[in-house]
Amino acid sequence: MVLFSSCQSPRKNPNIILIMTDDQGWYDAGFNGNTLIKTPNLDLLASNGVVFNRFYSASAVCSPTRASLITGRNPLRMDIPYANTGHMKPEEITISELLEEEGYATGHFGKWHLGTLSKDVPDANRGGKATFLKDYSIPSEHGYTTFFSTESKVPTYDPMVYPKEFIEGESMRFGWRAVEQNDSTSDYGTFYWKGENQRETINLTGDDSRVIIDRVIPFINGAQEKNQPFFSTIWFHTPHLPVVTDSSFRNEYPDMKLPEQLYYGSITAMDQQIGRLWEALEKAGIAEETIIFFCSDNGPEERTPGSAGPFRGQKRSLYEGGVRVPAFMIWKNNIKGGRKIDFPAFTSDYLPTILDVLELDYPDTRPLDGVSILKAIQGEETIRQKPMGFICKPHTSWVTHQYKLIGNEDLQSFELYDLLKDPSEKNNVIDVFPEVAHTLEAELVEWHRSVQNSKSGLDY
Repeated sequence: MVLFSSCQSPRKNPNIILIMTDDQGWYDAGFNGNTLIKTPNLDLLASNGVVFNRFYSASAVCSPTRASLITGRNPLRMDIPYANTGHMKPEEITISELLEEEGYATGHFGKWHLGTLSKDVPDANRGGKATFLKDYSIPSEHGYTTFFSTESKVPTYDPMVYPKEFIEGESMRFGWRAVEQNDSTSDYGTFYWKGENQRETINLTGDDSRVIIDRVIPFINGAQEKNQPFFSTIWFHTPHLPVVTDSSFRNEYPDMKLPEQLYYGSITAMDQQIGRLWEALEKAGIAEETIIFFCSDNGPEERTPGSAGPFRGQKRSLYEGGVRVPAFMIWKNNIKGGRKIDFPAFTSDYLPTILDVLELDYPDTRPLDGVSILKAIQGEETIRQKPMGFICKPHTSWVTHQYKLIGNEDLQSFELYDLLKDPSEKNNVIDVFPEVAHTLEAELVEWHRSVQNSKSGLDY
């Protein structure tokens, strides 16, 4: 039975927002059971939506996951294997391009990390450097009519300013600046861009999440004034290092050490801005007809208090802790909320799902790695039929509804885990179920060959 929350038929063109955080661990949200971190707005939205107990980022690092999100494809198909590598190619078909053709206003806000944003100005990791001119690829070349973006990471407070460093122990390193003091600082070496060769110069101080939402709300209001549905990707930098938080949010955690105050405080500051976004949707009278998907781009950075909860590994790992991330979906007008589902899904599923919602066909025969999860969200499907493939050095994995086969980049040294019985991946059962491993290995090899064909340009 389809779980609609009212008798209304689904709106043909709902507004769509895809929120993604940066390095937020599976356990770094109240709706996944964390009782220390304060995420009241996320928790409220999640409680009115569908929480995914088993949602994955398509990679264990950020750039590849972002590529998967807007294309529905494994990022190696477009040769984006790792962070700060490759760029979004013009031949790729993105959600924003497809929805722009359907009359949507389209906007990208926050981190881009799918190419450089400047050819001439030294910017962030690669921008303005001759070596990386080939990687120039801005959001407006991929279907976004509006954007406000940085190439890569920025401090989570005063994003254009290089923070002082605070070091706890030998391996824990955080950006920190006593923002209540007027101490001297230097430029971080990056910029917010709002168009080709157009740098933003105003309203760039304070909490970075607020700086981002300050641009999102006018975009939404502008679409409403034109009676347009809108599509937006909002990619927060929080809680990626350097983690910087002002005293008001550090004081939310008075009994904790400074690293926790900074990390948790930055997420609580972001949570406040997500609440502000929802309030803007309610004020405009469009909250109930707006689809919001929320997830993180990978697991937590090991040098932070971030946590994957019971799961093994963290960022850069294809064990569960590196790719199982906090996630939910809310569409109050059409999908019954207050539910958690165990259906396995990942960021490559966004594009097929959105096309399914809008009753649109994908306009090409090139391989998609994602599938529509609309029926799973509606409660009609509980078992994933199409496996999910992951490639992130030094590992490759193949994940079915029940099992994970994980090995090295050469498709050797495999381990097998029963994720339904052993989600913490403590027991390698490859010797117990060799026939299962053999079948999954054959599927993985075939899929890997398809990915390599795409990488060679055979899809275009």
